[in-house]
Amino acid sequence: MKLLASVAQFVGRTFAVWVVVITLAAYGAPVYFKPIAPYIIWLLGMVMFGMGLTLSLGDFVEVVRRPREVALGVAAQFTVMPLLAFALTRIVPMSPEIAAGVVLVGCCPGGTSSNVMTYLGKGDVALSVTLTTVSTLLAPFVTPFLVWVFASQYLPVDAMSMFLSISKVVLIPLALGAMVKAALPNFTTRVIPMLPLVSVTGIVLIVAAVVAVNQPKLAQSGLLVAAVVIAHNGLGYLLGYWASRAAGMGLPQRKTLAIEVGMQNSGLGAALAQAHFSPLAAVPSAVFSVWHNISGAMIANYFRKR
Repeated sequence: MKLLASVAQFVGRTFAVWVVVITLAAYGAPVYFKPIAPYIIWLLGMVMFGMGLTLSLGDFVEVVRRPREVALGVAAQFTVMPLLAFALTRIVPMSPEIAAGVVLVGCCPGGTSSNVMTYLGKGDVALSVTLTTVSTLLAPFVTPFLVWVFASQYLPVDAMSMFLSISKVVLIPLALGAMVKAALPNFTTRVIPMLPLVSVTGIVLIVAAVVAVNQPKLAQSGLLVAAVVIAHNGLGYLLGYWASRAAGMGLPQRKTLAIEVGMQNSGLGAALAQAHFSPLAAVPSAVFSVWHNISGAMIANYFRKR
């Protein structure tokens, strides 16, 4: 058990490396990864269940203790990234499917790996965990509305169907995880150290499936998507930092908001795009998943030195 936990922690710390390795493998040999595509929703549910196992009342204490900072962080999450995504789709020529995918990943809640990057960057970890949790719980209501507002001009958007999908793959697994934790606390305590292995496995398999299914189209438009994703992610970090600085927050909190705003739950974006738009619309989320783990490690390293 201790060995498995050590392996899980190592895999969690090297998340970015595994995402890149599996992405390259899926691009080079897509035939081996295409069969994963039908299970994307289940993989995301597995990741969300793991997150539910870690939830506690302490994750919501910051909402009461620091409502202003939490409100600003959640507001920035659901305004900065969707608006940036929409602006990029208007500035950079791209197909309707890619445009809808860029908007979709911009409307997703914060990614769970942001908590690790905040810790590595010496940010406010308690605030980071709270922001990720709150934005994830709000996602079934906020994400479909934002996608409908910003992406309906590119592809038809069924906001109610998207709400039901997010509820199934986010709220229900989160609730089940929290219930298991409450009913079996000793079991959960033993399992939690191994969760990074589960989360990393789920995310990299989702990314691999999307890359494999879209390998020919990635060869044609991969550089364009990568450029848009890098700009989206980088501007998210920058505007998240500036917004918190303008609000008078301290340096640890500014680091936290920069990372929380810039890093998205791209696994959710890929799953929703696959289910509601097209496999091609899932490409921006897949590329985002690869890049934001690399850039997150880079910015955490920079922040740690400040």
